[in-house]
Amino acid sequence: MLSVLPTLFTAALVNARLAAIIVVIAVLGGTALTILRSLKIAWVNAVIAFLISFIRGTPLLIQIFLFYYVLPAIGLDLSPEAAGIAAIALNSSMFITEMMRGGLQTIDPGQIEAATALSLPRRAIWQSVVLPQLFRRILPVLINEITIVVKGTALLSVITVVDVLRTAQQIASASYRPFETLAGAALIFLLMNLVVIAAGSLTEARLAVRRG
Repeated sequence: MLSVLPTLFTAALVNARLAAIIVVIAVLGGTALTILRSLKIAWVNAVIAFLISFIRGTPLLIQIFLFYYVLPAIGLDLSPEAAGIAAIALNSSMFITEMMRGGLQTIDPGQIEAATALSLPRRAIWQSVVLPQLFRRILPVLINEITIVVKGTALLSVITVVDVLRTAQQIASASYRPFETLAGAALIFLLMNLVVIAAGSLTEARLAVRRG
């Protein structure tokens, strides 16, 4: 295991890079969906509700296959990494907008009413009043979602993305030592998520100090 860890750590940079891109897109997408839902446009909310149901009710692996194998049939031919990023980001966006919807219910509506009474534009209300509080409230579950994204990047090995898992499989096939290589891959994913959890805990602590 020690002999293959350097190679696996190098491959882990692919997972870390993809996860970082996916998280940024998912947070932006989830925020945009939450704002759209707050407008209470019936047909828009119906479409979003359908997408949420579909994403929550189907395996992530199938969603990845849809982006990689089905989209080319309609003329949208994505690279393995692009298809994987799009699929996981869409999946995560739907879960994030649901988190944010729940978080919105805990924000005192009087604050929004006061901001509206001061004639603040909707954009300023979201930027200065709603979103800062909302992200603080959903931070613990958001950190959990990020760990799920990190683990989800391992599924991209099935569409030929050369990440930790695919590299481990290649080494195992050549050396006939699957236990050591796959255990090494598992260890690397564990370490990456421990870093995410530690960063989240540190951020929570700093926000708690500021509120105090």
